[in-house]
Formats: sequence, C-alpha cells, structure tokens
Amino acid sequence: KTIQLRIKNPQSPSLEEDIEYVIMLGKKYDARVFINDYWQLAIKHKAYGVHLGQEDLLTADLQQIADAGLKLGLSTHGVFESLLIHRIKPSYIALGHVFATQTKDMPSRPQGLESLQVQVNLFEDNYPLVAIGGISLDKAAQVAQTGIGSIAVVTAITKAGDYKAAVKELTTCLNQQGNES
Repeated sequence: KTIQLRIKNPQSPSLEEDIEYVIMLGKKYDARVFINDYWQLAIKHKAYGVHLGQEDLLTADLQQIADAGLKLGLSTHGVFESLLIHRIKPSYIALGHVFATQTKDMPSRPQGLESLQVQVNLFEDNYPLVAIGGISLDKAAQVAQTGIGSIAVVTAITKAGDYKAAVKELTTCLNQQGNES
C-alpha cells in the first residue's frame, strides 16, 4: 500500500493533473503516495510524502516539506551518501541502486548486496529502509536476506507478461523470506 509516482517528463502538460489524480486514488484506496521530485505539487495536493534524490536536496525546501506534514524519503547511491543524509532524519531511506537498472541512467555503479548489507546493519534501527534498483524476481530473495525492510520493484512488474502473477510471486517470495528470519 505504498507507491511512488515518478513522472520523468517535467514538461508534461498533464503533470499536475496526473499528480493530483494519483494522490486522490491513494486516499481512495488508503495507500501511501509519495511523489518523486515534484515536492511543491506534493504539498499543494496533500500527498502522503515526497521522495527526493541526492541532486534534489540542493533545491528542495526541506523545512517547507516538513511544515506541510509530508513524509520524506531520500535515495542514496552508497554508504557515504547514507551517512550524509542521516543528519536530515528522513522518514525512510532508499538504498540503491543495488543492481543495474533499466529505468534510469545512473551516475554510479550498482552497489551490490555487500554494500546493501553494510547499510542495513548501520541504519535498520533508525529508519525504514527500501532496496531499489534492478531487483527482479530471481534477485528478490537475496535482497530480502539482508534484512532490508522493503523492496521496490518496477520492471519486475511492468515488464512481466502477467503483472498480477508477478506481484503474487514477489509477495510469496518475500513472505517466505520474512518467515525464515
């Protein structure tokens, strides 16, 4: 019940309308909707939260986001960035990209499971943690074994022949991992 809306084209003529619609759907279905990047529109339309990348921290008004009562999720590209944002005290930290990803050109190499494990060990008691980036069904169990709280997937669902079956399979896989710990 947590989703992130990521619209890659800031020039889209329906950007604000799309954001408003997804926030409305989130409220209707009791889902937590995080708006990626467009923090002003997230505030305006009363989203549950906003998700920002490292580059967004240079321009976003974190105080305005906090004053609006929005939750704040932040992405990192490694241990160093995770340590830097620890001072901001976000609502959650997205740790990635764990594996090579098809959804975005990344400025860094994939972190891999070892780096992910280090960060889980460092921050699991302080924040909800989400593993992001290139996580397919065949890799989800390995990621879950690190003790990460959540796993975000995109192409594991959007590129699946049957997205409902893919969601079910991912859920089953992750529930089995949770029962083993």
